[in-house]
Amino acid sequence: MFRDVTVIGAGRAGSAIAARLRERGIAVREEGQLRLLCVPDRAIAEVARSIEPGPWIAHVSGGTPLAALDPHVRRFSVHPLQTLVLTRGPEQLDGAWGAVTGEDDEARARALWLAETLGLQPFPLADGERALYHAGAAIASNFLVTLYRVASGLLKEAGAPPAALVPLMERTIENGFELTGPVARGDWETIDRHRAALRGSGFEHAYDALVEATRA
Repeated sequence: MFRDVTVIGAGRAGSAIAARLRERGIAVREEGQLRLLCVPDRAIAEVARSIEPGPWIAHVSGGTPLAALDPHVRRFSVHPLQTLVLTRGPEQLDGAWGAVTGEDDEARARALWLAETLGLQPFPLADGERALYHAGAAIASNFLVTLYRVASGLLKEAGAPPAALVPLMERTIENGFELTGPVARGDWETIDRHRAALRGSGFEHAYDALVEATRA
């Protein structure tokens, strides 16, 4: 659908996407039929305004509305629902899901083409639901890092190896996120002991909030 693409931004997303496009035989060059913005969310509107209207334009942000691409009307977005790092290549995109958003049938068709070309499993996302969707994605990915780091600190303080948490976390995913542990058992005595151990740690209030969310 696009013979060539201009990838703007060479960070984690831009590097992986550009490499995948080249793998699929799509030329990555200046003045492409599609200008694909792989820049930080705060920079999308400014970069979009710097581009002369005419070619198709898209961004890969999960939380930024299409209005950030004004004044362009030939526009869409594809958000790879995956965490990306610079130390890996386009294989990071394999099997990941991708949110596609367009304001008309043609835009949606082009977004779908890009998602499939990148190796994503596409699903439609309404532009007005982006903040809710992205909050869910951030909780699942970003806060997982936070939880691991906090849990690692607790194990280290207790004299246990933090690396022992990784198989536990991986098995939780493999088990389909089936809940086990004191909240699932209704073991409030154990939870109270946790609270006592965490008192003054800076994490006690977050622990209480997570217990309540888990119980719900």
